[in-house]
Amino acid sequence: MDGSKVLIKQQAGLALGAPSAFPDLKITDIITMNNTNINGYMFVTYSVLNHSMRTPSRHTGTILNITSTTALEAPPFPGEAVYHANKACQEGFTNALRNELCGTDIRVLALRPGVVGTHFHRQRVGFDDGMYDDFMDGYKPLVPEDVAESAIYMLNAPMSVSIKALDVVPSGKLSPEKDECLDVY
Repeated sequence: MDGSKVLIKQQAGLALGAPSAFPDLKITDIITMNNTNINGYMFVTYSVLNHSMRTPSRHTGTILNITSTTALEAPPFPGEAVYHANKACQEGFTNALRNELCGTDIRVLALRPGVVGTHFHRQRVGFDDGMYDDFMDGYKPLVPEDVAESAIYMLNAPMSVSIKALDVVPSGKLSPEKDECLDVY
């Protein structure tokens, strides 16, 4: 990667309270999600830009923001309004930051994974195994290695090339028994 500084922000995010609809969420959960998914995201970027990438001797690097396919299209199930609004904010922040840094050698990229089989989805349903199994029923989610390989692909591009955004989702149908395609979630 040409020896440039890289900030990989594995920002899987935080979703709490599913499957409760927005009006049924706890205010404390909304605040926690916003603080984690928006404030934390921006504060880390601010710190790295001002202390590592924009020093007198260096104005180079790559910021890889890992958002979600749901930044652009929310899935059709309840309990995700705050999380998906947060992801849309991250997407907007990434695009605005890219524009603000266009006079530098700092790339700002967005990687948008779909459903990844991790701890995240267990937490979003309060660690209820039945709710988790219902959510994943029929899905063949991505695995973390799929996301890592996608990030490596983006980062291995020459510094003169920005793969501005990359969506990575599972291919094919939800399951052999279902005739539904899985192309976003």
